[in-house]
This record gives sequence, C-alpha cells and structure tokens, in this order.
Amino acid sequence: MPKAIRFSEYGDADVLRLEEVPLPEPGAGQVRVKVAAAGVNGFDWKVRRGYFSGGEPLAAPTGTGMELSGTVDAVGPGVHQWRPGQAVFGGSADRGAAAEYDLAAARDLVAKPDWLGFEEAAALPVATETAYRTLRLLDVREGQTLLIHAAAGGVGLLAGQIARARGATVIGTAAVRNHAFLREIGVSPVLYGDGLFDRVRAMAPQGVDAVLDCSGRGELPGSVALAGGPDRVVTLVDPAGAAEHGVRFSGEAGSLAEAVTEVLPLVEAGRVRIPIDAVFPLEEAADAQRRSENGHLRGKVLIRPGA
Repeated sequence: MPKAIRFSEYGDADVLRLEEVPLPEPGAGQVRVKVAAAGVNGFDWKVRRGYFSGGEPLAAPTGTGMELSGTVDAVGPGVHQWRPGQAVFGGSADRGAAAEYDLAAARDLVAKPDWLGFEEAAALPVATETAYRTLRLLDVREGQTLLIHAAAGGVGLLAGQIARARGATVIGTAAVRNHAFLREIGVSPVLYGDGLFDRVRAMAPQGVDAVLDCSGRGELPGSVALAGGPDRVVTLVDPAGAAEHGVRFSGEAGSLAEAVTEVLPLVEAGRVRIPIDAVFPLEEAADAQRRSENGHLRGKVLIRPGA
C-alpha cells in the first residue's frame, strides 16, 4: 500500500504520522498523481495546529500539503486533457500532497516543461499564483516602488522577481543573512524590527506605491502610512489586521494556469529564480513543517517521497 503523511489530532509537528493508505481513486474531473515532490506552506502547519477548526476536534484523519509535482498515474471520468505518464505540477484536491500518490483536479494542473525539475516545479504553484494575484490587486507597474514584508520567503521571492521583471523597484524586509541573496535578484533588502519604516523612508524618500505583507508581524499600520492609504496595501497573512486598518486581505486562490503564463517564461529565461530552502524525505515531514513554522526561510521547503 502507498504511504502518506496523516494526522488524527491537532497539535505540534509530532502529531504527523507516516501511514499506509489505500491507493486513491480519481473521481470525475480528477487525476491521480505519483508525487515526485510536495511543497510545504504556512497554511499546512496552521491547519495542523487547528487554527481554522473553530475549537472543534478533528473529525477524521487527514493529510497535509497543498501543492505537488509528479507524473499522471490515472485519470477519472471526464478527464481528456491529461494521460498517464505526463509530468505535471499544481494543487492537491484534498490537501494531501505529502504522500506517494495524491489526487488533483484536472483543471488545477499545469504541464511541467522538460527544462523544469520536479523540485522546482513543486515550489511554484502556491507562491506563483499568490504572487501573481497580489501584484495584480496592487497593480504594480514599471517605475513604481513596491515594499514586500518577508521578501525572502516563497511568495515574497516570487513577487519581488516578477515585480522587478515588470520594471518596478522592490524593497524587501528580511533577516541580515538573506540580504546578499536579495541583492542578487535585484531586491533592495532592509532589516525588519524597530525602526523599519524609518529605514524604508531613507531608502525611498518619495515613499512607496504599494506594500505586500507576507509577514503578519504587525506591519500594517506603518505600511498604510508609508503607502498613503489602505487601498495600496495587501496582506496575505493578517485578516484581523486587515479588517482593523481597512487593508485588503487576499486569501482565495485564482488560476495557476493564468499565473504561469507570465511566470514560466521568466523562469526559463533566468529572470526568476526558484530557490529551495530545504528538501526532506517523506518520513521527515514533521521536520519539514517545523522548518517552515520557525520562519526565516530562503525560498521553499519541500518534501520528496522516495528521497
């Protein structure tokens, strides 16, 4: 029987277990994927900790992992655009990508080009769609200045590089150890913490045109003041702060296919890089989520079945 990471109760990473599970059968409009790599996102460990449970216990054992890459293993009724053996990447249908096999909606997959590795492909879906969606909400264009909080994380890195490719100036908050790397990709780094907004004003005395918050560590009031209004700020991680300060919160995913239309050519041309922070075997999924939960990443954390 294939193996998958599951948890039966909310809690820290120790609740994750490697279990044998039945081979999932694709339903109508679904594809079964033999997973080559799965991405780890903050949403994974927040679900595992029960942040969205409303205080109710977990009703049944569940998997973890929102995004994957791999090879089509079987297709369900009504699926005509995919066939077994095709290399794909995209979103998990059941948030169970940390597994040897998982299901995905056919519409949520994109063909993996030969030049793109499976690990890099697994790092793309959530960060690419999210970065593309939020830059569209902020209408970031050539000649503008964008501030990104947590610029060295998965979404921050993609958003910064896409914005740079569009001709924008990008300032990104990050730990000192990530400053050199941010400079390599054209992002001007700034240390977060006390005095952050004074440091940003010194770098951009004319102010900034837009702010993308991937951090959620209380930066929204200063961001609104810096950008000249709440309509120029989007947060991905602080819905309560967004409501308090009139900022837009963006949490509903859009089309991956639309996003990769712009992003994949930039990746192929070397204008967008996909740094991998760490890769863990399936049996060490708990360590992978701990690394994500501890923060201060440079790029994506991945889980690789069979590693």
